[in-house]
Amino acid sequence: MTDLHTPSERKAAETSLGDLLGEVTRDLSTLMRQELELAKAELRQSATRAGKGAGMLGGAGYAAIMAVLFLSIALWWGLGYLVGNGWSGLIVAAIWALIGLVLFLIGRKELQAVKGVPRTVDSLKKIPDTLKRNEENR
Repeated sequence: MTDLHTPSERKAAETSLGDLLGEVTRDLSTLMRQELELAKAELRQSATRAGKGAGMLGGAGYAAIMAVLFLSIALWWGLGYLVGNGWSGLIVAAIWALIGLVLFLIGRKELQAVKGVPRTVDSLKKIPDTLKRNEENR
């Protein structure tokens, strides 16, 4: 008989295979629960940070809108000295209409260029053929 030096070797020699498998199963179950709790905690932390970041970006967007509004008002007021308030308002409105039109055209072009997921659709179409070949080989 061999000399068992470590406690784990002695325990392995004295314990049945069923008991050892039971312990391994319990340990794996505990490990999986702990990993799941860790994942939940990490997701909670990530979601909190993402929420804060989204809030900050929303605030930055609002600040940018206000800056554009007041810069437009300043441009309107400054042009008012040169061409009159009525005409300066029309000029500022025309500038914003032009910017809006350019953004609309570029955005529409980008959306028309979207083709979805052609490679995924192509590979999904190949799956039935692959399954048919496997069934024929049986």
